Amino acid sequence: MASSPVTPSSSLFVDKKDVGFSAFCSQAASLPFPAPVSKKRASKKIVSVMAPQQSERKPSTTGAVKTGMTMTEKILARASEKTQLSPGDNVWVNVDVLMTHDVCGPGAIGIFKREFGENAKVWDREKLVIIPDHYIFTTDERANRNVDILRDFCTEQNIKYFYDIKDLGNFRANPDYKGVCHVALAQEGHCRPGEVLLGTDSHTCTAGAFGQFATGIGNTDAGFVLGTGKLLLKVPPTLRFVMDGEMPDYLLAKDLILQIIGEISVAGATYKAMEFVGSTVESLTMDERMTLCNMVIEAGGKNGVVPADSTTYKYLQVWMDVYSLPVPGSGGKTCSQIFEEAGCDTPASPSCGACLGGPRDTYARMNEPQASYPVCVSTTNRNFPGRMGHKEGQIYLASPYTAAASALTGFVTDPREFLQ
Repeated sequence: MASSPVTPSSSLFVDKKDVGFSAFCSQAASLPFPAPVSKKRASKKIVSVMAPQQSERKPSTTGAVKTGMTMTEKILARASEKTQLSPGDNVWVNVDVLMTHDVCGPGAIGIFKREFGENAKVWDREKLVIIPDHYIFTTDERANRNVDILRDFCTEQNIKYFYDIKDLGNFRANPDYKGVCHVALAQEGHCRPGEVLLGTDSHTCTAGAFGQFATGIGNTDAGFVLGTGKLLLKVPPTLRFVMDGEMPDYLLAKDLILQIIGEISVAGATYKAMEFVGSTVESLTMDERMTLCNMVIEAGGKNGVVPADSTTYKYLQVWMDVYSLPVPGSGGKTCSQIFEEAGCDTPASPSCGACLGGPRDTYARMNEPQASYPVCVSTTNRNFPGRMGHKEGQIYLASPYTAAASALTGFVTDPREFLQ
């Protein structure tokens, strides 16, 4: 289809009770979707349409900037000290935050020392965030060695934000441990609107929910950032997804992003910024916005971004303790008690281990076929063959509602029968 510049408005109009969806690109290039179509459905169903071609946005008549820019372009323009950027431009960007963890950190540190010297110092000890969170609750010697490398480096460099874990037998005994890196970055205040956050993890794009440019990078790039605080980036074109209307009570952000990826394909946003706007997005909590941005990489996206608003600025950094905080409406029970009374295992130490198919003793890893084959309904973000362990395992990505309903029935289950 003919693409069109991103403009502040959309030609999409839907019933207030429908969720409207539209997408269009910031540069003239063919998109990987069908020609503009409209699929109208009953109330409270997702409506998927493609916006028709828009007229070109007129440049401003005053000031230094003469051409309108997308949100991603504006953030990168600030970070590169440029007044104007366009898709395809290559610019040196000043990095506000670099995050690494126990899987990629040792490699990035090795490259940094090789290229800058054994005694070199990082560019800014307060802009580096190191979070061991992947292969930590394990007896695997090589995995434990990785955490030791991080610990030694942080001591050597006097890194301010190192969320260490020492007592592997009881993660709650570690006051510095913060769990999964993408959640910890948000809860510890490292995600800030308008900034550039890079991480050695493909799902670093999660932080785009805070109105910043956030993307994953490799160990070589991370090693360079450690020494200079800069990185050469190509400005991506933008796909803007306009979602308007009321969210049905049985849908969550996971359902929205899975629907979007299903429509545009796993390569539909390759090296593009995916910008999410509209009244539906504005109604989402920060956790839901993070879920939306978390999976843009699964469509090939460079980054995902949601405009910062009052919800962003009101976000509270709270460590959610499932062992001691009562769930509203539960009669004083905690999440842990509710799960255990329902026959679930006691919630295990939070990490990325099961999602990434870590060492064999990682909790929830699918090591062997169960019955004829292992099946898992997962609220994680990737289901490549072998992703969670056994290569024949079948992983179905789902929202928390669908996962909970499936746990009750033993089959992949529509949650509406329990919610309505």
